[in-house]
Amino acid sequence: MAAILFDCDTGIDDAITLLYLASLVRAGKAELVGVGTVHGNVDPESGALNSLRVLELAGLHEVPVAVGAARPMAQDVHYALDWHGTDGLGDTGLPDPAGRPVDEAAAARIVRLARSRPGELTLLATGPLTNLGAALLLDPQLPALVREVVIMGGAFDHPGNVTTHAEANIWHDPEAADLVFAADWPMVLVPLDATHPTAVGDAWLDRLSAHDSEAARFATKILEFYVAAYTPTLKRRGAVIHDALAAMLAVDPGLGEYAERPVRVELRGELTRGTTVWDARSLPAEDDRRPVRVAVGCDVTAFQERLLASILSL
Repeated sequence: MAAILFDCDTGIDDAITLLYLASLVRAGKAELVGVGTVHGNVDPESGALNSLRVLELAGLHEVPVAVGAARPMAQDVHYALDWHGTDGLGDTGLPDPAGRPVDEAAAARIVRLARSRPGELTLLATGPLTNLGAALLLDPQLPALVREVVIMGGAFDHPGNVTTHAEANIWHDPEAADLVFAADWPMVLVPLDATHPTAVGDAWLDRLSAHDSEAARFATKILEFYVAAYTPTLKRRGAVIHDALAAMLAVDPGLGEYAERPVRVELRGELTRGTTVWDARSLPAEDDRRPVRVAVGCDVTAFQERLLASILSL
């Protein structure tokens, strides 16, 4: 059973991913050790409150939520309010959660939990990687203590979604991302190349909205904003729930197809800062970085059906 420490910037697709993870916990298929939040879709304090809202809705009142880094390592902070709303949940204006975040900072908690449970934890990161980068700086031995790191981020043979080449989670803190990719730990990267083909559409959304449960109503409500934001890109009614694919591959890697390459982040390019770079030549150059297992595709139908079933199970 996977023991997951979830690091996120809880906007709409992170919230849907939390519902998926909650369904695994309630089915006895995973342990959600905790949630940490980071700047990205919204500020980390708002993200923490959103995480608590979702966990409480799903009946997981005991999962601790920690607030993490409020800004990137070497640039100004930016938020994705056009995609997630000013509250991160599609401007739904939900009441405050009953719980409150813990006092411990998210990066410090990554280190503490990894030390207390060596070899057990899967770090699942679906936001900018500032907390993971800070944790590496706090404890250089961290990579030896973690079972696996699974990241939603990057783009290779797919256009970026913030700039022509850069994906949002990497672009929000390129320095932290490159620190994480340089670390010697088992890593899976789930880029836009794998997530975009999983976009849900009319039939999936209609099946969700037809279900009369609190979780389904919540998911339908927050997805309305996200679908409206996505429709110009997809040119149809739909949305890409990126983060949920990373979570699903963390617990069932067999759902994906992969390539293994060392990954770097462009830090200085005027037009390419934040771009993930790999050597895809047939004879790649020698590299001292550990190869990253990069998802290049997945079983789209299985992903969509499992995600819907998980929400409807709550």
